[in-house]
Amino acid sequence: MAFLSALCLTYACSGDVEHTAPAIRDNDSIPFMHARGINTLISDSGVMRYHMVAEEWDIFTQENRPATWKFVKGLLMERFDEKFHVDLYVQSDTAYLHEQKLWELRGRVVVRNVKGDVFHTEELFWDMIRHEMYNHTYMHIKTPERELEGTEFRSNEQMTKYYVNNSAGAFPVTDTQEQPDNQAKDNTATNENAGTNDQSMEQEQRVKVQAKEKGAAAKPKKFQTVGR
Repeated sequence: MAFLSALCLTYACSGDVEHTAPAIRDNDSIPFMHARGINTLISDSGVMRYHMVAEEWDIFTQENRPATWKFVKGLLMERFDEKFHVDLYVQSDTAYLHEQKLWELRGRVVVRNVKGDVFHTEELFWDMIRHEMYNHTYMHIKTPERELEGTEFRSNEQMTKYYVNNSAGAFPVTDTQEQPDNQAKDNTATNENAGTNDQSMEQEQRVKVQAKEKGAAAKPKKFQTVGR
């Protein structure tokens, strides 16, 4: 009996299992890396391509899947071209890089391209596989020559070739406005000259009429003699 009790006790001790539960979702797990006060350079294929500044940076890893980056307190990113000149400036209140494939920018999103065009929106997706950017919300674009706004934005990765649906904009029309103004001035001058000529003709006619009346008054009246 004592032998059986000792055997059961030994089996119970050797069979202890740690009681843990998996995360409800992969995103509920703690980050693999958490960093604060980030100011770093990121390389792509061995070439420095990005400069990132963020208050917090979390990296979440998943089994057999690329890591996901989260910048919940904002992100400022600059992209360099082959000559290490900044060709794209990106800023947002919140940013996610899903599996090293798709950037999701939310909040106050501001993008400036190499031409100086500035894009304002509250949502922007950057597909690094297809090399394009797009969104389905309001987009405001300001260039040195014009302003444009609309929805359903889509662009290349450089933000230099883009189109916007339901668009409306403001364009400079200085040259087209000057021509009607000058034409209106010419028409006014012509009307004024026409009015002056009409007045001169009226005065001439009045003078002729007055001259005729004076000549008629100066002539002696002829009386017809009637014989008896």
